[in-house]
Amino acid sequence: MSRTSAPPPTDAAPPADSALTHGLKQRHLSMIALGGVIGAGLFVGSGAGIAAAGPSVVLAYGISGLLVMFVMRMLGEMSAADPASGSFSVHAERAIGPWAGFTAGWAFWVLLCVAVGLEGIGAAQIVTGWLPGTPEWAWVALFMVVFLGTNLAAVKNFGEFEFWFAALKVIAISLFLVLGVLALLGALPGHDSPGTSNLTGGGGFLPNGSEGFIIGLLASVFAYGGLETVTIAAAESENPVRGVAKAVRTAMWRIAVFYVGSMAVVVALVPWDDPKVTEVGPFYATLDHLGIGGAAEIMNVVILIALLSAMNANIYGASRMACSLVARGQGPKRLGTVSSGVPRTAVLVSSLFGFLCVLLSYWRPDDVFPWLLNMIGAVILVVWIFIAVSQLILRGRTEREAPEKLVVRMWLFPVLTVVALLAMAGIFLLMLRQPDTRDQLLATGALTALLVAVGLVRQKRAERGPGA
Repeated sequence: MSRTSAPPPTDAAPPADSALTHGLKQRHLSMIALGGVIGAGLFVGSGAGIAAAGPSVVLAYGISGLLVMFVMRMLGEMSAADPASGSFSVHAERAIGPWAGFTAGWAFWVLLCVAVGLEGIGAAQIVTGWLPGTPEWAWVALFMVVFLGTNLAAVKNFGEFEFWFAALKVIAISLFLVLGVLALLGALPGHDSPGTSNLTGGGGFLPNGSEGFIIGLLASVFAYGGLETVTIAAAESENPVRGVAKAVRTAMWRIAVFYVGSMAVVVALVPWDDPKVTEVGPFYATLDHLGIGGAAEIMNVVILIALLSAMNANIYGASRMACSLVARGQGPKRLGTVSSGVPRTAVLVSSLFGFLCVLLSYWRPDDVFPWLLNMIGAVILVVWIFIAVSQLILRGRTEREAPEKLVVRMWLFPVLTVVALLAMAGIFLLMLRQPDTRDQLLATGALTALLVAVGLVRQKRAERGPGA
């Protein structure tokens, strides 16, 4: 498509960024980067991957983790060169065109808002297990009010909440890894080392063959979502360029250790086909196997923290993305209202959309709600593709025009960027093979196609001038 009459792309930060405050410190960014991807997808969702792939889930998480490291590096390169609260949406608009920024931004906004509702439901279910008879929706409403408070106030409040939430998650998973390694070495009292019996027994490393491995690989890919928040938050940090560069560099290898390391500990200590792995989660199954008293309650507390942390971060990310889109003329103006450095209207609307998703889970649990879940199923892959294509284009432009901005560089450019794009295309093909993921892919495809169509219409109208 021709963009000859479109306004030339600019490398300046969008107007909204100048209205936002810069209250996040380096420690906030570093912990947001670490804690952003450590969520319920790891603590609970990984059980499905283990049940399908068996011990080979370690390889699955390693492969998908490598892809995520590539994506994070690419996004870090662009965000360090041009920090913006719209993150990859801004980069897509500069690299590809306004329609791309519109599509990536609003697709991600929908994903975050629906995720806020899902996380609220999950957290409420844990609390009602402790306090039976209390209504789930009331707990979700309470969580929403609390996080509305943190997000409507100064951004440093969000940063402090996320810092401590993320710190607790990191401490929990670090202790789990230490206990696991001690058990594998036979250093825990009353426990002999299982050696490699759980890795080679019960059907071997690939007990369900290549099909099981593929299911485990797909499950592992979507467990890594959340890394994008740190580049959104970087625009509100004291030193955006240095902050995002340091956060990306320090977080990547730690994330790989947490994910791949925890999966290795689980499948080495607990038989992969143990029903508890899927029924109550792999981390609980491991702690219970080690005879840790109160394992269920320990994991419930950790999972609750993870869910509440994700709710807080997703409300923040959705509001900043919406604010950035509006500032670039890609949404209703009222949504971009900034007061005292906070996009309060966007915070309120994003939270209300998330709570609407909660209500739909009660009102329309058999049709509308499952459709919403399928619709966001593969959005993160769409976002990653926009990130990779944008980096492929912007890297050359930045090297020609402002090479000093490249304080973070993608490894072996452009080879690894192309490899990442091919891997994403391969994941789409694998999703088409599986009935469950096929439905997700088709629903996400419909959402993406709709946003692309609206984005192109808006872009064409803008090209024709104000009177169009």
